[in-house]
Order: sequence, then C-alpha cells, then structure tokens
Amino acid sequence: MSGELLEIVTRDGSAVGLAERKRCHSDPSLLHRAIHVFIFKTDGNVVLQKRAATKDIQPSKWDTSVGGHMIPGETMEETAHREMAEELGITSNTLKHLYRYIWETDRESELIDTFRVIHDGPYTIQKSELDAAEEWSIEAVDRQLGAGIFTPNFELEWQRLRTHALLPQQRDRL
Repeated sequence: MSGELLEIVTRDGSAVGLAERKRCHSDPSLLHRAIHVFIFKTDGNVVLQKRAATKDIQPSKWDTSVGGHMIPGETMEETAHREMAEELGITSNTLKHLYRYIWETDRESELIDTFRVIHDGPYTIQKSELDAAEEWSIEAVDRQLGAGIFTPNFELEWQRLRTHALLPQQRDRL
C-alpha cells in the first residue's frame, strides 16, 4: 500500500481493517471514519470552508468549517483538534461533540462525528485543502440552501443543527 491509510469500521465504530483513501473514496462498502467541526463565532455567525478545486469529492463547494479523516489510532477528538490546526490554524478548548451518523453515497460511506467550537479567529487557511474560509450569518446560509453551492452533506448537517436546536442562539442547550 502506498497511499494514505484509513481505518475501516463497522456501523458501531469498531475498527476491522485498513484501506487506502483512494479505495475508500471509490467503494461505498468501505465504511471509514471522518470528523466535521462547525466553528461558530461569539456573535453567532458560522465559519465555512470552500473546498479546494483539486479535492476528489465535492470540489469548490462550501462545507463545514473543518473536516477530515481519522488517522488510525487517533481518537475523534484528536482528529478534530489536528484538523482544526491544519486547515484553519486554530486550537480550542471548547470542542463539544454533537452527534454521530453514517453518510452514504454511491461513491463512499463515512461514519462521521460532528463537533462544535466557539472561536473568533484569526484563521489561517491551508491552501492545499481549502480555497477560502469565510464567516456566514445563519440567515445567509439558510438563504443559499438548495442553490448548489454547499456540499449535500453540509446541507443535511445544517438541517440537523436547525432542527435539534444546536445553533449558538440556543447555546444554553449546548
């Protein structure tokens, strides 16, 4: 094997093997782990990333603030902290786990753990992964849903955040 290795897991998250990232992204039977982090600013706005045009999945689409795959042996929290540092150059002690779900497409399957962080920046983007990182108001995101600018996975997660009162306006429930 010569590419990045991802842990293959069961639906409950138990590791059962390893496979190359390229193979995982072309075989939906290979369920692998990933994290997403929504970064909210103290004013309630959300920071979103625009995926690099060179990405193999959903290039040039707006997505969660941070996303990435787990390195075998890492915890999901360690992955979230590593990816925040790599993609946006930030560290935070406010990492909060929100939920876990399985995302399945005709191309791949991921077991995703989603976190929330409150952080006001500054942000330093990793150009190899992101084309941009920008602050969006909740209303601006809502207006653009269904317009084709967001990843389908982001739109699903955004609806979950809205439905389950996980946005900063309901911070007392976080």
